[in-house]
Amino acid sequence: MKEAYIADQNFENTDFSRLPFNKGEYENCRFINCNFEYTDISGFSFENCEFTGCNLSMAKLVKTSFHDAVFKECKMFGLQFNTCNAFGLSFTFDGCLLNNSVFYQTSVKKTVFKNSRLIEVDFTECDLSYAILSGCDLSGAVFDNTILEKADLRTSFGYSIDPALNKLKKAKFSLSEVYGLLYKLDIVIDKD
Repeated sequence: MKEAYIADQNFENTDFSRLPFNKGEYENCRFINCNFEYTDISGFSFENCEFTGCNLSMAKLVKTSFHDAVFKECKMFGLQFNTCNAFGLSFTFDGCLLNNSVFYQTSVKKTVFKNSRLIEVDFTECDLSYAILSGCDLSGAVFDNTILEKADLRTSFGYSIDPALNKLKKAKFSLSEVYGLLYKLDIVIDKD
């Protein structure tokens, strides 16, 4: 079966978990209030696509390509970004719920995470250099052998990052959240 090529189309209020979704390449498309929950979008390609108010929770992403994809106010629980096509993988998240998602061993340099919840997200061995994590809740997020060089976490909170296990050269943090870097030392930090 020939894969579809779809460009410059809007998809609104569509439940792709119930309706067929043509496998193929989507370019400059907008998905607004669509449901992809538990949908298998493996092998699909999304280039310069925007997802707004969509539910992609638990969608299957094996070899899925995201090139300059934008996610706004999306529910994205439990996504396995580590199974995506790594070539050109790039996206931006604004106001998204990414709890329990996995970025294990992915290279997502310069990715912007803005005002998003990244609770218990796995960033193990992930390259987040130059990434911007602005206003994000990183409670329970796993940072282990993660590259955070020149990343900006100044307005994010709830993280626990062991400087001995991660690369943090020139990363930016706020003084108010410095405990997230010192938690393993079992010291008392007076906030006054």
